Amino acid sequence: MNKKVVTFGEIMMRLTPPENKRFIQTDSFNIIYGGGEANVAVSAANYGLDSYFVTKLPQNPLGQAALNEVRRFGVRTDFIVRGGKRLGKYFCENGASQRSSNVIYDRAHSAIAEATSKDFDWDKIFAGADWYHVTGITPALSKNMSAVTLESVKKAREHGVKVSCDLNYRAKLWSQEEARRVMSEIMEYVDVCIANEEDAEKTFGIESGSDIEAGEINIEGYRQVASQLIDKFDLELVGSHLRVSHNASVNDWVVVLYNGEEFVQSTEYRVHIVDRVGGGDSFAGALIYSQLTGKSLQETVEFGAAASALKQSIPGDFNHMTLAEVEAAAEGPASGRVKR
Repeated sequence: MNKKVVTFGEIMMRLTPPENKRFIQTDSFNIIYGGGEANVAVSAANYGLDSYFVTKLPQNPLGQAALNEVRRFGVRTDFIVRGGKRLGKYFCENGASQRSSNVIYDRAHSAIAEATSKDFDWDKIFAGADWYHVTGITPALSKNMSAVTLESVKKAREHGVKVSCDLNYRAKLWSQEEARRVMSEIMEYVDVCIANEEDAEKTFGIESGSDIEAGEINIEGYRQVASQLIDKFDLELVGSHLRVSHNASVNDWVVVLYNGEEFVQSTEYRVHIVDRVGGGDSFAGALIYSQLTGKSLQETVEFGAAASALKQSIPGDFNHMTLAEVEAAAEGPASGRVKR
């Protein structure tokens, strides 16, 4: 029997200027659909899990287009609610070399942001579920979503479903004070936390000692961050990708996990980025798959690092790498040679 994974959040229309153009110079946009939790659902489906994405979408062609996009990659849409007036959008200007990427949100009053608890039957959604994944983005959308997300993790706990949360702090959506208040409640019902050093610092004031702006990563410092998160919220597992950004086009990429006793680190990748959006989500999807299929911690970080490094070679939010392709890369070496 396949393992059932549920994710909950917003899927948006992403508009990106072609050919690395800037917003001010483009006269067209490429349309892509994506969002943190939808990205994880697609990865889970790619790996053969019974993957469900839960959200609310407007009953119009744009809402249908977003629904169709996740459905065509094998994600179950049984619990997607239709209603509301808007599909959230965001504009993403892809950076290159020394020019950073830039994101502008247009998601206020979206269908999911204005959804309420009566829209979601969590008892039905979690029936037979093995894993539930949320992020810190969803509760940041509105006070409604803060309440609904908290309700959802409580219900998941009642049903004995493993809960993972990617903190994903977004300064453009809420303040550090509000994030700390809301996420502190939600984290009481979380088993597995994904949080990079910036997320932990901005949300809970836990510092790693890394100089993020200088592109320096302190791996031992992150172990201390993970330890504090475990102690604070009685977590089973804490993990993250850690990125050294040489510039917008070239990053070093490593994944770490800590369970309170064993701290493991993946192979380090030098990533030449095509599209960095969704890199962390692809790690989350790989982590969920690895834990549900009994991989060791070391196998989990290697699979997660390979999946997330490969994703950044693909345009768009979703990771379109198959299970076999990720496993082959995790076993190394990932040379990028032509396959004939």
